[in-house]
Amino acid sequence: MFKTIEADVLKKTVPESLKREFAQHDFERLKPFCLLIYIASISIWLVFDLIVSFPGGQGFTGLSMLFLTLLTINTITLAFTRDGRHFQWINLVFVLVITLGTRLLIEGLPIDLHPSWLILAASSILYSASVLPLKHWSFITAMVITWVLLNPFYLTHTSLLEFKGTMVFFYAAFLTFLTLYSFLKLRQAKLYNFIMAKLLLDQAYLDTLTEIPNRRAFMTSAGKKLSQQPKAHDHYLAMIDIDNFKKVNDVYGHDIGDEVLKRVAQDIKAVMVDFDYARLGGEEFGIYLAGVRKSDVEQLATLLCRRVREEPTQHPVTISIGLARVEDGETLNQALIKADQALYISKHEGKDRFTFHAP
Repeated sequence: MFKTIEADVLKKTVPESLKREFAQHDFERLKPFCLLIYIASISIWLVFDLIVSFPGGQGFTGLSMLFLTLLTINTITLAFTRDGRHFQWINLVFVLVITLGTRLLIEGLPIDLHPSWLILAASSILYSASVLPLKHWSFITAMVITWVLLNPFYLTHTSLLEFKGTMVFFYAAFLTFLTLYSFLKLRQAKLYNFIMAKLLLDQAYLDTLTEIPNRRAFMTSAGKKLSQQPKAHDHYLAMIDIDNFKKVNDVYGHDIGDEVLKRVAQDIKAVMVDFDYARLGGEEFGIYLAGVRKSDVEQLATLLCRRVREEPTQHPVTISIGLARVEDGETLNQALIKADQALYISKHEGKDRFTFHAP
């Protein structure tokens, strides 16, 4: 079954909205790793700078302090960044500064060592970039910046026509294609893993017919709010049942019954958009109203009953609602039982109404 779903997902074109959601999710998940990469890069750069400055006899200059300051500011900026789109530009600035600083460091080494150290620096930067949550354009731009500033043929007396130059060129080309291929494949794998996880999560917590949360999602979300939210106001639980739904199925067929279920679900979603709602099973729905007054609950229940009743359709229906106040120390299941008792009263006192549970 998993392979069937996976094959179906791989065939589809990924919409841009889902790509943006994935990019933001990937950035949020890997942000600590990005900070670690930045801090490690700065530390390595600083160590080499100190080696070149003191044992190498170059001296620790104000330019070194400038690069160190810019890299530190860039890292601090990343720490406060919340949007994955901003990270793309932050990373390009970081790559620009550290490659330029690395080039100046290598210039302080004997000229015979320049090509090998430039290749080593470029490979380190490209590998680090390939595992970061970057978009395609951002990674390719970082790659261009890296090779422009760490070009092993610029000011190194290395000729492409020489044996050494030819070896350097082919290694640089191999390194470029390897990191690019690794980046593309890794990003594709992460994207489809994200899609698969989202699809399986939706199937586990979303009612496929009405496209609103199911009972499992409701019990999880409402239970969490019941245990965590402070009771500045009262909390209420509502049970909703479609009146005469069996008659709708018997007279018009299950296809019409499904349409009725979907229509009522959308009415609940529209009226109760600020609260937790779900299809609990069959024609029953549940709503958890956290931090509300009784007058607010009455107003919302009245509005929902009227909206369902006045829906312009060939197959009109009404709903009955049972409401229960969630008492201190009460579990969600206990509140559901009270709401179900109130619903029973609504059904047997004429339907198309709401009733509060009386202790």
